[in-house]
Amino acid sequence: MKYKADKVFEDLKRISKKSIPVRTLYEKNRVRLSLRSVNGLEKSKREITDKNLHRPGLALAGYVDLFTYHRVQVMGNTEIHYLQSLPPKQREAAFRRLFDFPLPCIIITAGNVLEENLVAIATEHGVPIFSTKHETTKAVYFLGDFLDDQFAPKTVIHGAFVDVYGIGVLFVGRSGIGKSEIALDLVERGHRLVADDIVMVIRKGEGILMGSGSSLVKHFMEVRGLGLIDIQSIFGIRAIRFQKRIEVVVVLEEWDEGAEYTRTGLDSDEVTILDVPIPLVRLPIFPGKNVTVISEVIALNYLLKHYGYDSAKAFAERLKSIIEKKAEAEEKSDPMIDWFEHDFE
Repeated sequence: MKYKADKVFEDLKRISKKSIPVRTLYEKNRVRLSLRSVNGLEKSKREITDKNLHRPGLALAGYVDLFTYHRVQVMGNTEIHYLQSLPPKQREAAFRRLFDFPLPCIIITAGNVLEENLVAIATEHGVPIFSTKHETTKAVYFLGDFLDDQFAPKTVIHGAFVDVYGIGVLFVGRSGIGKSEIALDLVERGHRLVADDIVMVIRKGEGILMGSGSSLVKHFMEVRGLGLIDIQSIFGIRAIRFQKRIEVVVVLEEWDEGAEYTRTGLDSDEVTILDVPIPLVRLPIFPGKNVTVISEVIALNYLLKHYGYDSAKAFAERLKSIIEKKAEAEEKSDPMIDWFEHDFE
């Protein structure tokens, strides 16, 4: 059953980058990948417009019909050894062929070294060259992960995000309904705050949403009547985490006697965020209701379903079995049926 998204989700703005500067790639991966600028063009204004990487082996060999030149070019052992196998003039011609296209940058892996005349060709065309000592497989993994994050769809949701028993529970609802108070109560009970008020959401891969706090707010929380508090300073480092997968969305609503709320759990609701369906729970609240304990049960119930046990379905199967057994017993005790069966013996 699809749940028509609450106003919280109706106006979500999809944020996605169309390009990033080459210098950002260098600065963000300089330490992790031990990147070194070969030709001093690390501050280049060239743009990267694709999250995928490309290895230009075929282009070096002369086939450029399907050359995806707009991607970051990665040259490992295969490409470098191929160039070294060519005579000097052919080597230079093969390498120069790449620069008939507007490349963003070239990354040399596995500690390989380009000859000075080839580096000069890249510098002449304003194309940055970086090198790393890491093997091609590892470099491609880290670069791909970085670019995937940079180009992934993003959005911002107003809510409170808490890690409850290892399950990422996102609380949403109107302003002032008590999202922060519930999150604070959960933290006091030993759970971990990911973000309050502003939740940054990014889609990883095809079906994973990761939530985190903004760089400004981080793990500060606003409690009405008290003001801003620092969760990490008060409860310690174990009370926070910087990001978590969003697995359940809980919509907090004021109790409405005329509204219909699920009673059995056989019908499951979901909401779509950045094209990813997420299980959704509509939780009516009123004074005196222990929402914190219910939130813990929501997380534990999600865990049970994840491991293959659905309480609602288990109860329905048990009820069905009892009804069937009772019906069979009634059939066997019916005198008309007994006479009918006896007559045909």
